[in-house]
Amino acid sequence: MDNINLVETFSEFKEFKNIDRETMMRIIEDVFRSMLTKKYGEESNFDVIVNIDRGDLEIWHYREIVEDGAVEDPNIQIAFSDAIKVEPDFEVGEEFSEQIFLADFGRREILAIRQNLVSKIMDYEKDNIYKKYKEKVGEVVTGEVYQVWKKEILVLDDEGIELILPKSEQIPSDYFKKGDTIRAVVLKVDMRNSNPVIILSRTAEVFLERLFESEVPEIYDGLITIKKIVRVPGERAKVAVESYDDRIDPVGACVGMKGSRIHGIVRELRNENIDVINYTANDSLFIQRALSPAKVSSINLNEEKHTADVYMKPDQVSLAIGKGGFNIRLAGKLTGYEIDVYRDSESDNDDVDLQEFSDEIEQWIIDEFKNIGCDTAKSVLDLEIDELVNRTDLEEETIRDVISILRAEFE
Repeated sequence: MDNINLVETFSEFKEFKNIDRETMMRIIEDVFRSMLTKKYGEESNFDVIVNIDRGDLEIWHYREIVEDGAVEDPNIQIAFSDAIKVEPDFEVGEEFSEQIFLADFGRREILAIRQNLVSKIMDYEKDNIYKKYKEKVGEVVTGEVYQVWKKEILVLDDEGIELILPKSEQIPSDYFKKGDTIRAVVLKVDMRNSNPVIILSRTAEVFLERLFESEVPEIYDGLITIKKIVRVPGERAKVAVESYDDRIDPVGACVGMKGSRIHGIVRELRNENIDVINYTANDSLFIQRALSPAKVSSINLNEEKHTADVYMKPDQVSLAIGKGGFNIRLAGKLTGYEIDVYRDSESDNDDVDLQEFSDEIEQWIIDEFKNIGCDTAKSVLDLEIDELVNRTDLEEETIRDVISILRAEFE
């Protein structure tokens, strides 16, 4: 087995691994030096010359020429009589160079060299991947879905590096199959059993922030600042923005002409509703804006306890709460206040639109009452249960549950 054949075998690693030429040469040289030291001793002098492009490897062993019988260590010294057999002009004290061929080593040593090389290349690759993605934490990456499992998705980037998107970091309505292109933010990079594990996320607030940066040039350029983002992935998000240039409308810039800029973000987030809000240091005004689209009549703030009692007209309450309570919950997270919504005192005895009970009563049941002309709570309570059973397609038990909810409102 000669030098060239072995190096050609080693050079296959360079073809398949993302290792630059200089690094590959250094790794091969280190592996061979380690082997030579083990075989010949620490004090031996060697030159290892590697040329990856030519597939060429040379090993030269240097020893001092000493008088016959004066050799103390054959690894660093050679007798004069042996040296002149190679070159008659040699003299005592000169340096004797000799090329070492891989054929001089045993099969076991050559296998050990190869295993050591494989191990060092893999360690380098792992370290390289870890450093590369550690610097990308918080950035959006694009990859191809390679494997879909119950608890996570395996994604490959354009270099074939494996990325993990856990189920907990997916939007509930996300659905991916093998071969799909996927965008996500790099959430964190861990080392597990000496292997880098790159975790992606599509639910993190920073993912939405990066999407805004990519769609809104003013944010990318720093003319508009995102102050805070809160979201319930796949349902609703609120984004507080601020502009340091009075000529720029931050909300309008983020939404774009006819929603052109925000539509792409909404599609990427599986139709997540996004409210873009003008940030202000005025807590009362900020809460009003955060409860959008509901209109607030008045607010009582307790800045010490960070609580806010918000009063509004009856027809605005359901808007403030929002579907599933997401709107008021996100408004609280965005402003840092615990928000309680109340109807205006002068409206306490007024009738309440039936639609306001959509959080407690299913929409199809509300529609049944509307079909018989009952649009408000009192219009339902004014009718007898038997009459409601006869006029709607609802069961008596369902009607009684609805009446109980409506009565509790006025009590």
